[in-house]
Amino acid sequence: MRLPELFRSIRFRLTVIYSTLLFALAGLTLAVTYFAVDQATSPQPITERTAKVYNDNRQFVGTMTVADVRQIEAAVNFNTLQDLRTYALIALPALFLASLAIGWVLSGRVLRPVGAITRTARDIQATDLSRRIHLRGPRDELRDLADTIDSMLDRLNHAFNAQRQLIDDASHELRSPLAIIRTHLDATLNSPEATEDERRRAVATVDRATTRMSRLVEDLLATARRDADALTDTDLDLSAVAREAGEESFLPDRPLRLTYDTADALRLIGDADALRRAVGNLLSNAVRLAPTSSTVTVSTGRTGSWLWLAVTDQGPGITPDDLPRVFDRFWRGRNGNGTARERRTGLGLAIVRQIVESHHGQVAVFSTLGEGSTFVLWLPAVDRRDDRPPPSINPVR
Repeated sequence: MRLPELFRSIRFRLTVIYSTLLFALAGLTLAVTYFAVDQATSPQPITERTAKVYNDNRQFVGTMTVADVRQIEAAVNFNTLQDLRTYALIALPALFLASLAIGWVLSGRVLRPVGAITRTARDIQATDLSRRIHLRGPRDELRDLADTIDSMLDRLNHAFNAQRQLIDDASHELRSPLAIIRTHLDATLNSPEATEDERRRAVATVDRATTRMSRLVEDLLATARRDADALTDTDLDLSAVAREAGEESFLPDRPLRLTYDTADALRLIGDADALRRAVGNLLSNAVRLAPTSSTVTVSTGRTGSWLWLAVTDQGPGITPDDLPRVFDRFWRGRNGNGTARERRTGLGLAIVRQIVESHHGQVAVFSTLGEGSTFVLWLPAVDRRDDRPPPSINPVR
């Protein structure tokens, strides 16, 4: 049989604990007092005796009850002890009730922050994580608990907002190629009046749109896999990863040069496939923006306990206002000439940041308009022992 909710509450249990301890302490105090008085006074009832009374002429007058003085003192002590016992028996139930009341009030004050936490948690919905506890009062365990929950809600709110933004942006990016495909299907490919040349152009346009959609889906899958932490980390050499990524990803459609400036013994713990994808995204970005016959350089090195990998191009550069946003998902920026950049899915650099941060590293970009850009991946070395952040400098210069 389930107990009533009151008896299953923490407040009731705390009340019982408080009142039991207080009642036991008071009862022990009364017992010790009673025992101390009993041992110190040796109380006993008075023993009455009868004595004959004579007058001055020694004539018998009558009898009277008499007692020894010590017996009278013992009798007084006996009565005092009896009164003490009686009052103790009356005081104990009253003390028990008072201890229950005190315990109930004290437990209520102690658990008041828990009530605030419970009410706030009950009001929070998955679609609205804006509520916070903001517990005030002394910096105790409950205050630390409330602050921890507030911090967790901040992280959850940020994650949900980022997820909603990703879905909105992905939907927007997919809408354009789908509209292109639908338009050409309806206007050209399904039209009996379309010429063969119009059909070829429509097929080429649809092919570009489907290719863009395929890249977007692949990037979204890469984002989801890294978010799920489904990749395996092993001992790697950063320079080897850089060269492998260059061999796989540097596929220019016009004359471009790729050079390496790598160091030895750059060991780290990471996922080789993910890091190659990050470097490959940087190389693809450089190939897309670098002018014909220019050079793209891949460099590696070490600064303190941090390893770095840099990809440098000689492209148009990035404006100072756009530098803080280049790693945002679906970011649309402009090049140094003020014209819109050629983009693919808008997720490439965002995936780079996600991969590096999942390796407990940081990304940075340095750019000068008209001269080019340098993207730097800072990654912790395998023998890193301190918690200092990576230096905010361009290691290539």
